[in-house]
Amino acid sequence: MELLSPKGFSDYELIDCGDFEKLERFGKYITIRPEPQAVWKKKLSDKDWEQKAHVKFISKSSSSGTWLKLKDIPDRWNIKYKISGSENTSELSLRLALTSFKHVGVFPEQAVNWDFIHHSIKSLKTKSPKFLNLFAYTGAASLAAKSAGADTTHVDSIKQVVSWANENMELSHLSNVRWVVEDAMKFVKREVKRGNKYNGIILDPPAFGHGPNGEKWKLEDNILEMITEVLKLLDEKEHFLILNTYSLGFSSIIIENLLGDFVRKNNSNLNIGELYLQATSGHKLPLGVFGRLRNF
Repeated sequence: MELLSPKGFSDYELIDCGDFEKLERFGKYITIRPEPQAVWKKKLSDKDWEQKAHVKFISKSSSSGTWLKLKDIPDRWNIKYKISGSENTSELSLRLALTSFKHVGVFPEQAVNWDFIHHSIKSLKTKSPKFLNLFAYTGAASLAAKSAGADTTHVDSIKQVVSWANENMELSHLSNVRWVVEDAMKFVKREVKRGNKYNGIILDPPAFGHGPNGEKWKLEDNILEMITEVLKLLDEKEHFLILNTYSLGFSSIIIENLLGDFVRKNNSNLNIGELYLQATSGHKLPLGVFGRLRNF
């Protein structure tokens, strides 16, 4: 099993984590946010955290809260990420913001997948590879694919988030990503009926969620149906797929079991593992399990 953590993400730093919180730097601004996986003690003192931080998220419920500004910080700012080992033009620009859901617009641990997507597309023999990003959020994975030359489709159920992703595309000097505001399951089933195929797919489903028309998503209840349909969309000749799951207690063995039959039937390679962020203070923060299959 692989353990993967981003390297060379100069605009991001996990400074410390513990006591169910994390202290992070995004560009030049430092945030304090809740982190349910950080069950250990902090390395740095509470005073150190308060002195370093520009803003702290205060939870009001399990799903929302407010930001307490400790120093001057804008409500929006930009960071950059350069695809590892890529040419100078493969640099993503991402707009961040203080949202009421504790998120700021990027999941830094996913940078290892942005690299994998970009380099996988560059390695394909297919002249015009097609890439699909499901549960696509603000679109960093879509931009990584587009910067590698893929015909890219981005699907998310929240219109405001798709607009955010479009802004990131423009900031990154890219164009022509196909934006789709729709429930991921409905979109996938429709694509299967149409006979459409993709060379690369990533899906990073939430533990819980809702579609634009109230469709309910629960990871444990829906992941088998979703994966069964998604695998039908993979190009038979050249393909890769990334499945991420961030849910407490969700094992990488589950991913191995979900993808195992497809791997055996199609002679694909499967790697499973765990994503984490390395804190400067020393701790490793686990942030979900993944499966990567490829056949090219």
